[in-house]
Amino acid sequence: MASKDKLLEQLIEPVVQSLNFEFWGLELTGSGRHTLLRIYIDSDAGISVEDCALVSRQVSALMDVEDPISGEYTLEVSSPGMDRPLFKLDHYRRCAGEQVQIKLRLAYEGQRKYTGLLKGVEEDEVIIQVDDEEFCFPLETIDQARIKPVLNQQKKNQG
Repeated sequence: MASKDKLLEQLIEPVVQSLNFEFWGLELTGSGRHTLLRIYIDSDAGISVEDCALVSRQVSALMDVEDPISGEYTLEVSSPGMDRPLFKLDHYRRCAGEQVQIKLRLAYEGQRKYTGLLKGVEEDEVIIQVDDEEFCFPLETIDQARIKPVLNQQKKNQG
């Protein structure tokens, strides 16, 4: 994780937790006027638009005081959704058994993108099964990872 992301996480996570939400993660993308800070929050009860607005107001006030991002940026607060991004080893542990799409920072065996079954975590490595082959990727080699929602096959066949 980039140092800017880490700094933002350290600032924002306590605010989100103080509002009784789980800080799922953040993405800082773009540059200049096109900078986007997207914060993901979660809770057992789900996330409403009002929850996102509440967190957005609190984080916005914090950002105005701390000013960790120079220049203009857009702040967006969202639930992780069904295709939730995975940021931490704990996310991979909790989502074991799900289909995932992983994009590596550098190519491994000639490719950067892998889609398969998330088997779990071993120490600091994420284990994914693609067809009949298992791959172990250290967390720091993963650029992005998301759950790949799977349609209920039974419902699909009945429709």
